[in-house]
Amino acid sequence: MKIFKSVSILSFLILSLSCSQKKEINWKLTENPLLTKWASEVDPLKPWLQYPRPDMVRNAWINLNGIWDYAITRKGENPEKWDGSILVPYPVESALSGVRKKISENENLWYKRTFRIPNVWHKKHILLNFEACDWETIVWVDGKEVGTHRGGYDPFTFDITGSLSNKRLHELLVCVWDPTDKGTQPRGKQVSSPGSIWYTSTTGIWQTVWIEPVNESYITSFRTVTNADNGIITFKTNIKNADAGSLLFKIKKEGKTIATATGKAGSETKVQIKDPVLWSPEKPFLYDITIELINNNKTVDKIKSCTGIRKISIGKTRDGFTRMLLNNEFVYQNGPLDQGFWPDGIYTPPTEDAMVYDLQMTKKMGFNMLRKHVKVENRIFYYWCDKLGILVWQDMPSGDESIWGNMPDINKSKEATEQYELELKRMIETKYNHPSIIIWVPFNEGWGQFETGRITQLIADYDPTRLVNSSSGWTDRGTGNINDIHHYPDPAVQPAEEKRAIVLGEFGGLGLPLQGHTWEQKNWGYRNMADTLQLLSKYESYFDLVHRFVKENGLSATIYTQTTDVETETNGLMTYDRKINKMGVENVFRANNNIIPASIISQDRIFTDSFTVELKNSREGGKIFYTTDGSNPDEKSTLYAGPFKISETTTIKTFTKWNDAGSRVASYLIEKKNPADRFIY
Repeated sequence: MKIFKSVSILSFLILSLSCSQKKEINWKLTENPLLTKWASEVDPLKPWLQYPRPDMVRNAWINLNGIWDYAITRKGENPEKWDGSILVPYPVESALSGVRKKISENENLWYKRTFRIPNVWHKKHILLNFEACDWETIVWVDGKEVGTHRGGYDPFTFDITGSLSNKRLHELLVCVWDPTDKGTQPRGKQVSSPGSIWYTSTTGIWQTVWIEPVNESYITSFRTVTNADNGIITFKTNIKNADAGSLLFKIKKEGKTIATATGKAGSETKVQIKDPVLWSPEKPFLYDITIELINNNKTVDKIKSCTGIRKISIGKTRDGFTRMLLNNEFVYQNGPLDQGFWPDGIYTPPTEDAMVYDLQMTKKMGFNMLRKHVKVENRIFYYWCDKLGILVWQDMPSGDESIWGNMPDINKSKEATEQYELELKRMIETKYNHPSIIIWVPFNEGWGQFETGRITQLIADYDPTRLVNSSSGWTDRGTGNINDIHHYPDPAVQPAEEKRAIVLGEFGGLGLPLQGHTWEQKNWGYRNMADTLQLLSKYESYFDLVHRFVKENGLSATIYTQTTDVETETNGLMTYDRKINKMGVENVFRANNNIIPASIISQDRIFTDSFTVELKNSREGGKIFYTTDGSNPDEKSTLYAGPFKISETTTIKTFTKWNDAGSRVASYLIEKKNPADRFIY
């Protein structure tokens, strides 16, 4: 799909030619415990230039990211002076913002910058867009208040046309208040005092700010629903000032128009796709879409998008288990817990390349899914999941108090309830068109959980095309499509159910701090490993069990904790700075795909007289080759035919070859000791 790339280039040209902010660059990266390699690539004149809404692309737009003025005041007070410069879109707590200051619930964060409107936009309506700003945002343009928004994760828009003065240079003023963990609003793992599983907060603008021109009538949003059973794509489009306009839909496959249809605003329009190519992790095929709004035979708005035709459902497989099905087939879903934190940008990745790197590594390590944990990302993130073929379980960020254990649902205030439901719906609305998202998760464990059945039904009614995992871990109420347990550190499985799929929503958390790559000297994991080899061996043993659970117990999916280390947690597959993959990409890929080396059945590796070596594969059909002289085995080494004896201390190395793959080499030390020393350790 070429839409996204071409618009990114266009945005660069528009920004270079039209963006008027000319001021001395007074920004530098602040000191920080840890940085990624991408931090040095951030250009303060051109941060995050990518088009921010890939599922609804317009050609004309101006990116307002860059150097802004900022001030911190007491709550309710206006700034008497400006404290300095801040780099948008990085949160004020981050090193990349150039500020790295904590904001309390008794303070306001203020932003200011100027911008110009190109002459070619004359007589157009001007929309001001924020991809995300945490949490309460008030905006003024040329001294006039244009609107207020509450929500830390969802995009929002103001029509600023009526507020623009006659001056060529316009002033944009933004005031933000964020109570973080002193409020009841959805906030995920942000806290005022980070530690353990709680992390540095994000305040203020943390995604792209931009403006675009539209006509009196324009497309405000649309939903795409695909049917993998019959190849029909259904559109429902919302129009501002629709009048008597009509809509023209075009579907392209590899650059060629394959289907067209016309429709009206507010009504459903169906497009039949002949011989549809279904979207899946193995083949993430995307159809290109163009929607035109036509009035009096003239195109008054035109957007570009894309979609993948896929279906997610619950059903029984031939072995009698109820499982999650993708396009009517069982696909074992395996992914990491992806928290989306960065040492230099906190909630904001340093660059798009940095963000995509995590997703590419996820695929390279043999995962086909991720669970986006109590955070909602920018829309570019989900576009890349669509493009790369990564299934997404999307959590709703939690709020209120964190409730541990199997406790009754908490009582939320009316205000907190309404805000949670508002942000929940906004999450679904603004991410609806991404085929990669297959599951909504309203609650993590018992954190802020309330009225579980009602919230589950609310989601199912609002989006009947996806599954609902009512609560990932612990506080299951018997609702939704999934029974999800958490079990640390080793994997476990619950009894299979008749109507719901069973999943292991979190496990693992094996910790390994690597010197020079940690946020602090003091860190932790659910179980700490001594070195890389011990970590890999334990990881392989866990996935050996997981693959058995999938085959023998009907397990549909697993989530391993976690993609990267996060602040004081060192249980990531990668370090927090993303510079080291702790176990090696290929080794993780093999374990995830059940390509695990043969192991010695006996757990006791010490003997006094002789030892019978019995080897086994976790995956059927492989040939085991081994050595006893310390050399690495290959297909020319001794082929294991059955148990054999040794009478001296021996290092046994194994290698397993299947028709389609080969394992890594595993090493086992079998020690001979005198009887008197047998139990001396």
